[in-house]
Amino acid sequence: MHRILTIINLLNSSKTVRKVYLLLFVLMLICLGCEWRLKSNDETSNDSIVTIERYDRIESLYLTTGDYSALLQMNKSFPMQTRTLIENVLQLGQVNDPEINIKFLRFFSDSTLQQMINDVQEQFTNLDDLNNELTEAFRNLKEEVPSVEMPQVYAQIGSFDQSIIVGNKTLGISLDKYLGADYPFYREHYTDEQRKMMTRSMITPDCLGFYLLSLFPSPDQQATQAARDWHRGKIQWVVNHVTNRRVFDDEQVTLVDSFMKQNKEMSVEQLLRDEKTY
Repeated sequence: MHRILTIINLLNSSKTVRKVYLLLFVLMLICLGCEWRLKSNDETSNDSIVTIERYDRIESLYLTTGDYSALLQMNKSFPMQTRTLIENVLQLGQVNDPEINIKFLRFFSDSTLQQMINDVQEQFTNLDDLNNELTEAFRNLKEEVPSVEMPQVYAQIGSFDQSIIVGNKTLGISLDKYLGADYPFYREHYTDEQRKMMTRSMITPDCLGFYLLSLFPSPDQQATQAARDWHRGKIQWVVNHVTNRRVFDDEQVTLVDSFMKQNKEMSVEQLLRDEKTY
């Protein structure tokens, strides 16, 4: 009984109470700080994750079945992508043309294109590998070139024309250009050298290369051929560097590689912004 009274008296003392309150306050601040740091890290992590938006699936549904709800979803959820595809890639006319939907369907009614749509959906059922590759590559690029912003990436179906569509901080991947070197249509219309680049493994390097070119454009036509070749070599070297792959391997890339080894103080961003030819 004496021990119980002693403990009660101790807890009731003002000094002890203040210490308990202070301890609880400090613990609360620590917990809040931990929660804030965890949320901040999660948000940063999410911002640097690339997930390819499957515009191609909605497009495929409309082009193979004529499903009007798919067309509505294309225009509602992907208005910029739809406009770019119809007006710039396929060049079918203005997206607000009353007859544009009929032209769109009629264009893809060709049996070769219908087969291609089916092949795209079969080969690219899952894009997890590409999401992981792009995420790692763009994170590496962001570390080397902090001014670069992560783009919004989406997949689409074209008509064997453009591979990568670069817009306002967006990247459109035309999956129909990456069906493999031995794809029948490619054999009839592309050279052996071109077909080597039309594979799934080239999607990530092409995305990086075209995106970098949009941020660091090639010299204009008045520049010398040597200047244009050097710029191309720089872009391709950076792609190799951030993907940790020897994707591009020619004389210009080798020259840039040698230059960077001799000029270790130069950052990747400085290399891209440098307009000199070495």
